[in-house]
Amino acid sequence: MFLRSLATAACCTLLATASLAQMGDMKMDHQTSAKAMPSPPATTAVTLGGKAVTINYNSPRLKGRTIGSDIVPYGEVWRTGANPATTLISAGNLKIGTLDVPAGTYTLFTLPSKDQWLFIVSKKTGEWGVPYPEGDDLGRTPMTGKTLSAPQENMSISFENTKGSSTELHVKWGTTDQYVTVKTQ
Repeated sequence: MFLRSLATAACCTLLATASLAQMGDMKMDHQTSAKAMPSPPATTAVTLGGKAVTINYNSPRLKGRTIGSDIVPYGEVWRTGANPATTLISAGNLKIGTLDVPAGTYTLFTLPSKDQWLFIVSKKTGEWGVPYPEGDDLGRTPMTGKTLSAPQENMSISFENTKGSSTELHVKWGTTDQYVTVKTQ
């Protein structure tokens, strides 16, 4: 009986050691793939009126492409990032441009055009980012655009000019800077 228990313990130790080694390999593979990811994950966050607002997205690179033609074609809804859909999580009610956005989790899209972009808040969450979930919009609001003085290789989403319960949500890429005002309600 003692030998059987000893053999069982040794077997369990070998299995645990093998499992840990495999987990280490998986961790290394995950770390390696995260470093090699062409559109790495990014997060931007702000606190408005004591409530957290967070956006999780993946940041694509221009790689010599032109916005409006080669990438992010004008007149087509864009997932505003890469890979998984860009997600907005708000602990409080917001006013984004002209939209009333209740506290919760949403997916963000934009509709780029040469003249003016539209910011889209979708009620559908958890999707990859394409195809665009038609009919699930909470709403759309116009964005304000300006030209960056120098091209930006990495797409970014940021909160800027934050004062109290108000901020601007900026989407920047290439020489494009599109933004919309965000306020707590």
